[in-house]
Amino acid sequence: MAALIKKFRIKEFKSKQPIAQLEKISLSFSKRQILDNISFNLNAGEIVGLLGPNGAGKSTVFNILMGLIKPDFGKVIIQKTNVTNDPIYVRARKFNIGYVPQYGGFFNDLTLLDNLKAIGEILIKDERKRLSKIHDLISKFALDNVQEVKAKFLSGGQRRKLVICMALLGDPKILLCDEIFAALDVLTIHMLKEILVNLQREKPQMCIVICEHQARELLSIVDRALILSNCKIIAEGSPNKLIKDEKAKTQYFGDFF
Repeated sequence: MAALIKKFRIKEFKSKQPIAQLEKISLSFSKRQILDNISFNLNAGEIVGLLGPNGAGKSTVFNILMGLIKPDFGKVIIQKTNVTNDPIYVRARKFNIGYVPQYGGFFNDLTLLDNLKAIGEILIKDERKRLSKIHDLISKFALDNVQEVKAKFLSGGQRRKLVICMALLGDPKILLCDEIFAALDVLTIHMLKEILVNLQREKPQMCIVICEHQARELLSIVDRALILSNCKIIAEGSPNKLIKDEKAKTQYFGDFF
């Protein structure tokens, strides 16, 4: 079923357009090394996956990209600008970074519609454009029948769709999705995968980055994935390349993947 979602893969971009780069990033917490000299590019139009065991530094990479954490060494480049010292709000507004957290990301006691309006008022000044964008997203994500329901009463899948909508209100160039399939049933995961693949087709300049534990689900939709282990990137490439990579097998997938 999952294999049918993505009928094509972008194996090689004719002209890769790096939208962000992490250059020689290192970070330690309380003398414990988290990331050790890692570098990679994010290209426009790609769906990129971040895989790795617990504690490998996947969420830390997201936090560094967003500006929540400053690395000890290295640079964060977004749209050819060094943003290493720029705080989260500058990166979100100036460089259009959207974030879908694993948990929360919405106001519990506001309705789905009011959640979108609250974020929309910050990101879209023109009221007519703001309301039009909100209603377009509600329709696109099939949330019409729950728009007046408080977020705390939504199902897990509806909440996940809500936070994706909230992230898309700012027309992000980079969409970061943290553990987007966590604690969801099979049908909801399938629905979310279809949403992400459709977003890639509809917004060809956006880069979608997914941090995820569920390797099979992730590899069915990404164009490229990176595996973090022992503070370093141990493997990188297309899903077909990764599942044949000896380091990836030994340090992450195991023999029975």
